[in-house]
Amino acid sequence: MHFIKRLSGLAAVTISALSLASAAAAADYDWTFQTSETAGEPGFENKQKWADEVGLLSGGRIEIEILPIGAVVPHTDTLEAVGAGILQGHLTDPSYFSGKDPAFAMMGNLVGAWSDPFEFLGFMESGGGNELYAELVAPYGVQFIGAAATEPEAFVSRVPIRTVEDLKGVKLRAPEGMVYEIFSKAGAAPVSLPGSEIFSALDKGVVDAADNTVFATNQSLGMNDIAHYPLYPGFHSLPMIDISINKGVWDSLPEDLQEILTVSVKQFSFNHIYSVRQLDAAAVEKAKENPEIEIINWSGDERAKFRRIAQQEWQNWAPKTEMTQRYYDAVTAYLEGRNLL
Repeated sequence: MHFIKRLSGLAAVTISALSLASAAAAADYDWTFQTSETAGEPGFENKQKWADEVGLLSGGRIEIEILPIGAVVPHTDTLEAVGAGILQGHLTDPSYFSGKDPAFAMMGNLVGAWSDPFEFLGFMESGGGNELYAELVAPYGVQFIGAAATEPEAFVSRVPIRTVEDLKGVKLRAPEGMVYEIFSKAGAAPVSLPGSEIFSALDKGVVDAADNTVFATNQSLGMNDIAHYPLYPGFHSLPMIDISINKGVWDSLPEDLQEILTVSVKQFSFNHIYSVRQLDAAAVEKAKENPEIEIINWSGDERAKFRRIAQQEWQNWAPKTEMTQRYYDAVTAYLEGRNLL
């Protein structure tokens, strides 16, 4: 029950009462959720912990098996798989679905927008983000439960990149879509590679740098040992984690279990952020033990320059669909209202 103790105020009271009430129920829900991480990554392990907490809070009425990336379907296909009931849910980055609708690229990872995950979560909760994303996935037969986030992603590099100007001509790995275009506009030479090929590409000099995951994961994978100029804290990428479930499954649940899932996702988001924050801090200290590694932290001015380049690309994407325009309008209003733009 340690999870319940961590919840505050009314949420804690509500969850405690619902858990006790549901413990004696006969219903049994056995689900499979696929993630976007490989087994053993911190994000994957944290998602397994979330599934365990849901089982505890539901009094054993819900059991969720968490599967790694590609276990049932490719990572780009989980949206349809959840809607079709092949999977009951997923915990993933919506950017993978940008080929289905450009709004997924903007909502999944608005590059250059967020320097802290709680800024992003604030927008989702009070700036209209949750409502827009729920509307976006609804036609796929998917119920959006809630958003989570991680720390800003670090950047691995074989060459020192101290300014936006230093990006010019740098061969860097970036995923296709908005991220790719923004780095191209910044003067870099983006290369599209799957995550599984990044280490080898860096090691062989196929790319000079890579947009990859958080610092702790990069460090554990040995990225910083072959690319000695990591950029940290990250200046560009803070992807959303979409926690969604099949709409039919959701609608069949009693209200107490819907409430348990909703609140558990909010708590998962906090737990995940602070877990990664701790891991990043420890990994930075570990990296500093290697005298060849120089951790580069961009100045506020350079971050602002990159953000202005990114904002131009946001504007290019906004007219693509009605939803991209609505999202652009909502997020820029939120950022402007908090002097974050």
